[in-house]
Amino acid sequence: MSKGRAEAAAGAPGILLKYLQEQNRPYSAQDVFGNLQREHGLGKAAVVKALDHLAQQGKIKEKMYGKQKIYFADQNQFDMVSDADLHGLDAKIVALTAKVQSLQQSCRHMEAELKELTSALTTSEMQREIQELKQECAGYLEKLKNIKAATNHVTPEEKEQVYRERQKFCKEWRTRKRMATELSDAILEGYPKSKKQFYEEVGIETDEDYKVTLPDP
Repeated sequence: MSKGRAEAAAGAPGILLKYLQEQNRPYSAQDVFGNLQREHGLGKAAVVKALDHLAQQGKIKEKMYGKQKIYFADQNQFDMVSDADLHGLDAKIVALTAKVQSLQQSCRHMEAELKELTSALTTSEMQREIQELKQECAGYLEKLKNIKAATNHVTPEEKEQVYRERQKFCKEWRTRKRMATELSDAILEGYPKSKKQFYEEVGIETDEDYKVTLPDP
């Protein structure tokens, strides 16, 4: 055992006695070890030994709960508490609980406000974004001005004519493609080679070769 650990073990009884008296509630040895180990550097074996020693001296009380031993301060050392005092303590607990809940609610509101503030743009960032938006708007206005000034606008009649011609040509495309497919299928019925070989020999190029898709009607 190191010197520091030995000194901590030697002072363990006094530390544990003070802790149990201040807390005035039951603890297992594991609970006491977990609560005080970091602050005082006590080992679990030293805690168990000190608790047993204090119980043997009658400075604290111990009880068995199943397989676990519980330690607590000797209640005889504390003044008797009257019913009036207990009611007063209950009222104080209720008041403090309400205060804690109110403070927690305030903390949640402040956290939400802080989150909103930290996520908001700073003044310089807002100024920079406003400048960028102004430049973007100026670009759109310039484009709109050029469009309005253009003399080659398409009239509704011209647009309708183009649409009708598109329909006409697509219809013709669809008809000719069907005729070519039917003709080639008829030839292929008596052709000894594959369809691909036939197309290559004849020199037929398909829409698929050029990744062209017939538009919808």
